[in-house]
Amino acid sequence: MKIRTGYSIAFETPGPTSMVLMLNVHPDRAGDLITPDTMTIDPPVPAHQFVDSFGNICTRVTAPGGRITFSADVLVQDSGQVDDYAPDAVQHPVQDLPDDVLPFLLASRYCDTDKLSNTAWQLFGNTPAGWARVQAIVDYVHNHIRFDYQRADSTRSALDGFNQREGVCRDFAHLAVTFCRCMNIPARYCTGYLGDIGVPAVPDPMDFSAWFEVYLGGRWYTFDARHNKPRIGRIVMARGRDATDVAISTSFGPSWLTKFEVHTDEVVEPEPQAVQHTEWLQAAE
Repeated sequence: MKIRTGYSIAFETPGPTSMVLMLNVHPDRAGDLITPDTMTIDPPVPAHQFVDSFGNICTRVTAPGGRITFSADVLVQDSGQVDDYAPDAVQHPVQDLPDDVLPFLLASRYCDTDKLSNTAWQLFGNTPAGWARVQAIVDYVHNHIRFDYQRADSTRSALDGFNQREGVCRDFAHLAVTFCRCMNIPARYCTGYLGDIGVPAVPDPMDFSAWFEVYLGGRWYTFDARHNKPRIGRIVMARGRDATDVAISTSFGPSWLTKFEVHTDEVVEPEPQAVQHTEWLQAAE
């Protein structure tokens, strides 16, 4: 299947302001791009791209002052399959984890494991290790937090989300990631596109989505504590320890968001028309 994704995001700045943007499809999906993942900037300014320590594509610009708009429209090939399901995936002892996986056991800005460790062990210490334990965490977070788009808070930590019991998709992901790390399960935060594909459409404005991945059975698997069901058409943009590492924009100075539009839609191809064949028969004389 094909998915059309993109965005149009505008900021207002009082003067020249350095910015770092993380709006490209992750390099893991580069082979699935049907059209180039090109950012258009209005007014045009020089832009420099680099890959950060987590493997994400970042774009550096200096906004000149006034309104600046970033946009893209990309066509992506997707398998059309739901997230992988592997109930037999095992949890690795910490001593057996690869070196590059270890950072995803540690506390980070929004994932305050030190404050939730005792709670995590009380809630999940008796669950079977591995996939079943992660699913128990996802089930708990899904039922514990009430989704409310109007209650977004960029300063809310996992502990805050646990206590306040409300938030948006990033809060579901932060709490689930934190509980996993408390239980010695490596977990990393993900952001990207997730449209209403294969599920009933919701009336909320389209936005980027947050989910998380855990390391089990020698590889990373996707989990989503907000939706708590396998989904179709998940397109990752960035991965990190938490939302700090994958912020869609970081401004080194005052900036105000004045436009935010995201689209993620399955491309429905027209069915081929039946071709009518007419056979001309010549009667023998």
